Amino acid sequence: MDKRLQYKIAQFTDASAIKAKGLYPYFRAIESGQDTEVIIGGKRVLMFGSNSYLGLTDHPKIKEAAKKAIDKYGTGCAGSRFLNGTLDLHIELENRLARYVNKEAAILFSTGFQVNLGVLSCITGRNDYLILDEQDHASIIDGCRLSFSKVIKYAHNDMQDLLRKISILPEEAIKLIVVDGIFSMEGDIVKLPEIVAIAEQYGANIMIDDAHSLGVIGHNGSGTASHFNLTSEVDLITGTFSKSLASLGGFAAGDHATIDYLKHQARSLIFSASMPPSTVASVLAALDIIEAEPERIKKLWENTDYANKLMLREGFDLGLTQSPILPIYIRDNNQTFLVTKYLHDQGVFVNPVVSPAVLPESSLLRFSLMATHTFVQIEEAVFKISKSFKKFGVTTVNEKYKAV
Repeated sequence: MDKRLQYKIAQFTDASAIKAKGLYPYFRAIESGQDTEVIIGGKRVLMFGSNSYLGLTDHPKIKEAAKKAIDKYGTGCAGSRFLNGTLDLHIELENRLARYVNKEAAILFSTGFQVNLGVLSCITGRNDYLILDEQDHASIIDGCRLSFSKVIKYAHNDMQDLLRKISILPEEAIKLIVVDGIFSMEGDIVKLPEIVAIAEQYGANIMIDDAHSLGVIGHNGSGTASHFNLTSEVDLITGTFSKSLASLGGFAAGDHATIDYLKHQARSLIFSASMPPSTVASVLAALDIIEAEPERIKKLWENTDYANKLMLREGFDLGLTQSPILPIYIRDNNQTFLVTKYLHDQGVFVNPVVSPAVLPESSLLRFSLMATHTFVQIEEAVFKISKSFKKFGVTTVNEKYKAV
């Protein structure tokens, strides 16, 4: 047997080095539902690392809907949507999503990652351009890698850089600007009004990934385009169900012709098994709750504002966040791991974001809010983070806001 593959794999030592220090923070086994408090190793831990922004993953109506779907349809579809895997339930959800984001049609994918792989690998051609924000999600990057189109990146949320780069592209080429609605690590919102103006000037189209925007911004949580009242100017809206919508899967929404094209060209749709009936029913139930209980989104923002206020008072550097994603910058990989481990031992779950996911000088704790968090839980978490910063000598603080 040739040893070259084993040699290549043996060169990866990053994880083992962190494990040797006792600081490995990944694949932590949770022994309970995804709630504001979880059980890890038999102990209570405050969960501030979840994307369940509306706190719906344990909602009894959603669990009941999933059980009823299993009773009626079974546990899976045993095939792709293209062939034998389309249920009337899939079509019901597609129609519901199209109405929710105010587009003509929608198509479901098995995961949010597969949405961007499928759409971006086929939507443009060899002589066309995909134009990305440099902080777009990995699924957007990977979808573009599968495309034959040319890929252009511009500096994060920098409209002047976007303008410089799009202005020199061939007028006759298709130009698709692809952006996150809310950026998953930084927590800031895309500058959609400026992008729309640039797209109109240079004959470009726009696709927004609303993975972190659904249930968070826009009318009834319907996303970024709704938030800016620019839905008609956005060609494609994509999203995932694994966050506010408490399930698994994803969708793309647009006009009838574009969605019909994707149904027959997106390989991650045609060659993947379809969403199981329980997950489809869960999303439908989540949409029912979101539309019937708008106070959930209001509470999410109350929690966000409260946590933001407390953290700024402590002097934490939160960057430019505008959402329930609060990036607490530490700007040192090792200190980020140390703080994460300390907080875990103190009963607070946060996610460390270090290089190569970000530059070492941009390493951070990703702290995310749910509508179901209490102010007391937020206070406990902020107190313990502040304590950990003092313990490990974290000096990256925003002195402008620190309380005197």
